[in-house]
Amino acid sequence: MSQSPGMMARMNTRPRSEVPPPVSLVWAHDGVLRRASPWPEVRFERQAGNTWREGDASEESLASAASAISLNAWVKYLEYVPAAERAFLGRFRVGRIAALQVLARCPEVAADLIETPALAPFLAAHQSLRGTPAGRWAEINAVHERGGIFGLLEWLGLPASRQTLAILQQITEPDLPLRFLEPLRSSLWEPETIWDLQHSPAISGRQLERFCHALAA
Repeated sequence: MSQSPGMMARMNTRPRSEVPPPVSLVWAHDGVLRRASPWPEVRFERQAGNTWREGDASEESLASAASAISLNAWVKYLEYVPAAERAFLGRFRVGRIAALQVLARCPEVAADLIETPALAPFLAAHQSLRGTPAGRWAEINAVHERGGIFGLLEWLGLPASRQTLAILQQITEPDLPLRFLEPLRSSLWEPETIWDLQHSPAISGRQLERFCHALAA
């Protein structure tokens, strides 16, 4: 599902007359149709009879979307997304729809997400990480307005430090599985772990997988 930055950039080089009309991303979960409406007014909705009702997409629903939305559907959808946000979303495969929800709910955080894509999975999974029954998007926006990215790190239970930020920025494959988030969050409080990860010039998905498996052992 992922595309190279060059491919993503070329999407907007065609004449406007050749660009298809905006489309929604549609999928089914638990027998109910759901959709993300076109950029820029992105709404996550579920079908209720003949109408669509807005509401958060749950982690389970997003997992269904990840496997149900085709590459072709994403290419058409991303035609209307600005270049920076399109390149950011192109960094994700399974977690792309979750990253889109974070962008849509937290537009003021977009610049920090583009600079630190690995923060997006933590924000997308904040209900699980913080143990809340519903999404706290307004709270995320308020925390960011008051404390910036370091305020968000603290709110997510991560060390609010430049070391943490540097480590997250060194993750080359930010499409972090949900099962990695809690072990990684816990380990970033350990000085030895911070030292090891901070001195890796780039942290690949395979390295991170080995690291998280070692923590769980």
